Amino acid sequence: MNETAERRTEQRLRYYWPIWFAEDFNEVLSQGQMIDISSSGAAFTCHADNSCPYIGQHITARFSVPHFGPDDSFDMANFTRSGHISRIDEVSSFLRRVVIQFAEPLPFRPGEQADGESESDAERTLETAEM
Repeated sequence: MNETAERRTEQRLRYYWPIWFAEDFNEVLSQGQMIDISSSGAAFTCHADNSCPYIGQHITARFSVPHFGPDDSFDMANFTRSGHISRIDEVSSFLRRVVIQFAEPLPFRPGEQADGESESDAERTLETAEM
């Protein structure tokens, strides 16, 4: 029997938007690109250099999340969240995928918005808006 246990408690919203992060927000901020987000954490890519976080590191991140309205419109909601790095994957020799778990969850579930809109529906709405 080959079953994979699903550990995710909610759908993620996939979108590509800048994210800024640092261990100390009073220092120079590094930029990454958001891959996906849930209310409790996010995944983003960053350059594989000294500014890229490491597993277990506590960082603070600033980012925006699409917040959908009932008429298929959306606004970008801005957040600053602290958290710890729970995973890092090497995408290539110059790019890493970083997963942060937020210390405080977002006030909504980004991938489960707009009255039962599915993750793929939300992604299509964003793709249309980005064109």
